[in-house]
Parts: sequence; structure tokens; C-alpha cells
Amino acid sequence: MKHILVLGAGKSSPYLIKYLLEQAEVHDWFVTVCDRDYELANLRINGHERGLAVEFDVNDETMRHSQIEKADVVINFLAPKFQYLIALDSLAHGKHCISASYEDIRIQDLNKDAIKKNIIILNEMGLDPGIDHMSAMKVIYDIRKSGGNIKSFISYGSGLPAPEVNSNPFRYCITWNPRNVVMAGESGAQYMENGKIKILPRHDIFRRTWKVKVNGFNEEFEAYPNRDSLIYKKIFKLEKVKTMIRGTIRYPGWSETWDQLVKLGIPNEGLIVPDLKKKTYAEFTEMFLPINISGLKIDQRVANFLNINPTGKIMDNLRWLGLFSEEKIGGNVKTPADVLIKLVKEKMPLPKGARDMVILQHEIIGYFPKEKKAKKFTSTLVEYGEPGGLTAISKTVGLPAGIAAKLILIDDLPLTGVQLPTHPVIFARVLKELRLLGVKFKEKIEEVKK
Repeated sequence: MKHILVLGAGKSSPYLIKYLLEQAEVHDWFVTVCDRDYELANLRINGHERGLAVEFDVNDETMRHSQIEKADVVINFLAPKFQYLIALDSLAHGKHCISASYEDIRIQDLNKDAIKKNIIILNEMGLDPGIDHMSAMKVIYDIRKSGGNIKSFISYGSGLPAPEVNSNPFRYCITWNPRNVVMAGESGAQYMENGKIKILPRHDIFRRTWKVKVNGFNEEFEAYPNRDSLIYKKIFKLEKVKTMIRGTIRYPGWSETWDQLVKLGIPNEGLIVPDLKKKTYAEFTEMFLPINISGLKIDQRVANFLNINPTGKIMDNLRWLGLFSEEKIGGNVKTPADVLIKLVKEKMPLPKGARDMVILQHEIIGYFPKEKKAKKFTSTLVEYGEPGGLTAISKTVGLPAGIAAKLILIDDLPLTGVQLPTHPVIFARVLKELRLLGVKFKEKIEEVKK
């Protein structure tokens, strides 16, 4: 009997674990789910006879090695900072390893040893990154197969509440790791537009927005640049492309408020603030303001500091979020970012009975010399969660990793070493099974000016 080890039972894991348990019945496998929260891991197993929940401390070296040693495939859904550690331990025991996180720069150093041990270390095997890479590579391959050259690559992704959900003024609900939402843009961003590189420091990310039309929606969305788009010129082999942009989608209005939170300096996880949990939210917000010599209330002072309308929409959003509340913060907060994470978790849950959605859209322009024509290929995925049930985020993050584990265990993924899902052997097989499971892209082709 083969064993699958899942590390992490958080918001992105339920569909993955459900899929693996279903496959375990078919293929005679066993699934162990490890998390620091035993009750959560046990909830994910849900009494299944081919599953086991284990209370797990990733910092306990003996425990970590004990669990990895027993596995055939390790699926790492822990925080990104543990990616290298888990990959290193998996390599030490000669076990295949899959992660949904962006690839740690140190992972490539393990490539030669992974090949020697005949294992695959597969990263970025989720939604974004993951399905976005695979679906983009499919379009790129199709264009090249038809004799075209890629001139422009623009790609968008997001997890949002479905359009009918209007439960808070931000029009956003937490369906995945809230830390990733709070710290979005922490390293700034860079991209290329018409052959010119654009660099944005963190404090400009949420000011550099633009409107996006997504196929199938009447309402326009807004987008902001996502991380370093330029590294994908090499990953996607698009060295001659003139426009290379990866963006994150939100409902209109998100960025103008989030920009003010960044301007205040609240998304900061580098400073440990003494006795933070004993402060009120108003006292917390006061920390980011100059000394008060005016006698004004804190909300008026925040508006003056940010140079925004004190009675406008942004200030209404900050009040709703609770930044001026006299309530004690409480909880296990140590940094300013922890406080904001606590607030968005409490204020922005997906309402009971509501559903979320995932959007991916690629807009790729190819030039075809034989036809002397330029064509725009738009490939769009819109996936909805189950009302009150499993989320679209859980499905689209979990399924690629689950499918990859299945392909490895049935010997249908003939690759070793450190890999991304941009390899045709990977994306062709995974996209095929995703289509069978109902996760499909709609494609549109239109002629455009050269």
C-alpha cells in the first residue's frame, strides 16, 4: 500500500484531501494529514477509513522525519517559508515532494540530487501559481505550433466572492490564507509594457491599477501588478515578448482603500510591538500617526494624515474595518500585520450559504508571419464554489497537487528533478484531468492590429 503525506489542513486543503481519499479507495492508498491543529486535520479526514489525522509540529525534526520517511509522496500545504525545509527532508528520504507555493530560490540547488535519487520535487502546483502557468503554456504552445510568435502576454488571477455576495464594503471575503492578502505587494512589482520595464515600490502597487473586462461578466474589475512578471519571460520562454504583465483582480474600490492601509504602514510583519494584544484598535492606529497636538479625534487625524476626505468612502471603509474602535485587540498578535490579519478574518468571512469564485484570464497576442496577421487569444476560467460547501479556491488550489500525486503514484509522470508545471509532460496531463473534473477554460480568438 502506498502512502500520501499531506502537511497542512488549512483553507486550501479540503478539496485536495477529499480527492486523495477518493483516489485512495480506487488505488489502495493511505492518506495521512498533519497539522498543528489536530481537530482541523481530523475534520478534513472526516472518519474515512483510508485516512489518519496527526497533530504535527513542523519544527519538531524527529516528528517531521518520521512522517516523511513513511510516505511515498509528500504534499506540502504549509506556509511558503517551510517549502525548502520540507523539500530538503523529502530529498534526504528519497520521497517525491509537491508544493503549491511559489518556488523558493534555493530549491533549484536540489535538482541534481533529486535526479540521482529518481524523485520529482514539483512546485507551484496550485491555482496561482499552478493552473495559471499550465493554461498559459497550453495557449503559448498552440500559437507556436501554428507558426506564431508571442508579442504580448497579460495574465490575471484572483479568488473573490461570487458577484451576488455583497456582505461588506470591500466586496472581498477570506477564502484562503489571510496573511497572503494582507501582505500582498510587500516586495513591490515589476513588469514590461511595450518594451519598457516598469518598477513599482510597495507603496505604489495599489495606485497603479487599471480596468479589466473578464469574459462572461458585464461588470468591469480592477487589477494591480502582481510580483515580478519578468521572471516569466524565461520560465515561459518568451524572451522576445514586448509586453509581460501578471495582475491580480479585485472588485472596483479595493485598491484605493488598501493603498491607504499601506500608506499608514499597517501591513508590517517585521516589527514586534510590546503588549500589542492589550491595546485597543484605536490605540493601535494611533501608533502610526504623528504626535497629537491638535486635539482632533483619531479618525479626523487619520484623514488629515492620509490627505483624504474625512467623510468619504475610504474613511467609511476604515471605520467599518474597526481601526478606530475602543475594543481591545486580544488574541495572539505580535506585529501590525497580525492585527490586520485578525481584522480581515473577523470582518470578511464568506457568509453562510454563500459561494466564492476563482477567475483566471490570459490575453496573449501572437503574430503569424505567413498570414501577416496578429491574433489575440483570450483564455478564461471562472470556477464557482459550492454554496455553503467546498470553496472554488480549495478546489482549484488542491486539485492540481492531488492530480500530480496521482500521476506520480501510477507512474504516469516520467520526470525527475526540480520541476514547475510549465513542462508539457506535466501541464498536458494535469489539464486533461482538470477538464474531466469540470475545470475548463473558454477560449476566444480575434484578429487585432499588428
